[in-house]
Amino acid sequence: MDFAQRTIDIARRNVEEGGRPFATVIVKDGRILAESPNLVAQTHDPTAHAEILAIREACRKLGTEHLTGSTIYVLALPCPMCLGSLYYCSPDEVVFLTTRDAYEPYYVDDRRYFELDTFYGEFAKDHTERRLPMRHDPRAAATDVYKAWNRHNGGERRVSGAPIA
Repeated sequence: MDFAQRTIDIARRNVEEGGRPFATVIVKDGRILAESPNLVAQTHDPTAHAEILAIREACRKLGTEHLTGSTIYVLALPCPMCLGSLYYCSPDEVVFLTTRDAYEPYYVDDRRYFELDTFYGEFAKDHTERRLPMRHDPRAAATDVYKAWNRHNGGERRVSGAPIA
């Protein structure tokens, strides 16, 4: 099966049905483990990106948050939210099928604090310099939650079974 073409077909069908032009297919051991179009328009959920939905489905099926051994096909270079999720689930490879430069003449999704041209630079800034207003309200009780987690896990700081570098 041509998994890249499957990704394109899912995105095309989503556009025809009134959705946005994005899709993801997750493959493991030569078989599709999970797939999804972007469902933001249909669900009014700004986190319903194709990558997020497919990752959720794949992880549920496998009973783990780790997608080691998988290849993830995405229609376009992932947005920062999806990129973070892709890093976090640790697939063996992510294959993207087009770039923002290629699709920008036909589609743009800039928002109040989110323009793709500048968004990645926002991450490098201190929270006090970001466009999105952020305020630190330090609470010792917030750190106590992590101390409780650490005690609950026998003093282990890392999540059990997480792939590490």
